[in-house]
Amino acid sequence: MPAAAIALGSNLGDSQATIEAALDLLDHYPQIAVTRRSHWYRTSPVGPPQPDYVNGCALLQVGLEPWPLMQTLLQVEVQFGRVRQERNGPRTLDLDLLLFDNLVLETPQLQIPHPRMGDRAFVLVPLAEIAPDWVDPITGKTIGELLQAVDCSGVQKL
Repeated sequence: MPAAAIALGSNLGDSQATIEAALDLLDHYPQIAVTRRSHWYRTSPVGPPQPDYVNGCALLQVGLEPWPLMQTLLQVEVQFGRVRQERNGPRTLDLDLLLFDNLVLETPQLQIPHPRMGDRAFVLVPLAEIAPDWVDPITGKTIGELLQAVDCSGVQKL
């Protein structure tokens, strides 16, 4: 079964409870097993003024292709009240598909690896905690190496 890495985030409502419940829900989907999860982190927002986020990452074993997995992640976001109003705006739940084995995929609907993963400490800090040696198939660098190149000052373990 392929491995996938996802990022989880929330800054509306009880964010930590929301992302824990979303991860639990994903683990109960057929063809998805959560194999590892990071600690949760409080992170500074990117975008318009808004509350801090709670972020983390998880590793999955999946019996799905990338697009059906992404559709499942989007369905879970909606189940937790996600409404897309403004880019980088506040949200009850954000689920991003970061990596899928060593696949490189670029379609209008889905890009793997996630195109902004390597620039975001709020993704790389928790991802490096659980998958430091996973190699980004585009840069050839490990997640641990990518982490060394970003400013992590806005990321605090809860």
